[in-house]
Amino acid sequence: MQPILHDYFPILVFVAIAGLLGIAFVAGSLLAARQNPYGEKLSAYECGFEPFSDARRKFDVRYYLVAILFIIFDVEIAFLFPWAVSLSRIGALGFWSMIGFLAILTVGFIYEWRKGALDWE
Repeated sequence: MQPILHDYFPILVFVAIAGLLGIAFVAGSLLAARQNPYGEKLSAYECGFEPFSDARRKFDVRYYLVAILFIIFDVEIAFLFPWAVSLSRIGALGFWSMIGFLAILTVGFIYEWRKGALDWE
């Protein structure tokens, strides 16, 4: 049991040093910087403008659908790069497997499009 703990000791030292550095940086900035909070500095802003409404308002579900579509197509691109690099070695089975994968994603995209999830009316 002792050798296992000995192997993890450098990680513990690293975490302790990182924690101490974080605390030292925050404390140093509080001590060295001039603290002068005022209303304009403490107010929330949206890209330089005054906030339009409460930040805790409910968003339209289409926002989340577009976000999910972005993630799906981002993952698709992440799968396409290694597939394209190794296409000469994986042969016809790998090619048709990726075509099937892209077909499934295309059907999902067409479904979302037909349902109107991408229309911002």
